[in-house]
Amino acid sequence: MPTQPFRLAIASSRQYSSLHEDDLHLATMLERVGMKSTVCVWNDPELDWTAYDAVLVRTIWDYYEHYPAFLAWTHTLDRLGITVINDTGMLRWNSDKHYLLDLQRQGVPIIPTRAASGVALHEMLSAMDAREIVIKPTVSGGAWHTVRGRIGSADFEQALAQLPQRLDYLVQPFVPEIASNGEWSLLYFGGEFSHAVLKRPMSGDYRVQVEHGGSITPAMPDQAMLNAGGKILAAVGALGHQQPLYARVDGVVANGQFLTMELELIEPSLFLADRPDATERFAHLLLEQLRQLGHEARRLG
Repeated sequence: MPTQPFRLAIASSRQYSSLHEDDLHLATMLERVGMKSTVCVWNDPELDWTAYDAVLVRTIWDYYEHYPAFLAWTHTLDRLGITVINDTGMLRWNSDKHYLLDLQRQGVPIIPTRAASGVALHEMLSAMDAREIVIKPTVSGGAWHTVRGRIGSADFEQALAQLPQRLDYLVQPFVPEIASNGEWSLLYFGGEFSHAVLKRPMSGDYRVQVEHGGSITPAMPDQAMLNAGGKILAAVGALGHQQPLYARVDGVVANGQFLTMELELIEPSLFLADRPDATERFAHLLLEQLRQLGHEARRLG
């Protein structure tokens, strides 16, 4: 009997209801290796997820604005028995930046981090020295509700007053090397290093995102950074999670040490547009993952 391609749902958001440019070549490669991919809006109530062999989570770039619905969606996929890449337990863990403290307990160097509820934020700051800090929600993306300033300054107090008290926040010292040297993103597929980029903010800013004027340049990390990235992925396993099929480690080198800023396992840009070799490796990994998970029988037509 002829076989049918694997049916892969590429989970996205309403803002990106068609393929993002970073994933265009990936979709072509997926078809070439035997997968039919369809962009599916993650919170579309009419969508039948059982029509697909697996869900590849990509540009769900509004999940943090609908966080309870996002968590409910992951549990729905569990209940339906849908294969999700990366898996739903990992998604839930990684969706809240408290995971940084979990990594720190595993010996991963991070930017010094404290956590506080929105209600308790002022009390925490009042006990700290007048230093320059960055505050961001524990569930966020794209510098959403993120503020930077010096504790006690009028401008910073005004910015703090605009933060929703319903959210929880991370409080971190501002690391000037982000502005001066840039932020690294190390990309891993199947636990193996693939490629890297260096992201720099525009002059006078600290946000490296392109939408805030940042720039992205292909770069090659040194061995110390690669060792740090490997240690981070090992910590994920030590915390009881499976090896992620894709991962992005974001960090900055300060005082000669790579400090982890984010571990992106949900919906990171993978910077594949100019890396056909990495795209091909990722597509073959996805195919092998579905085969290992026993979806071969569902292809028979």
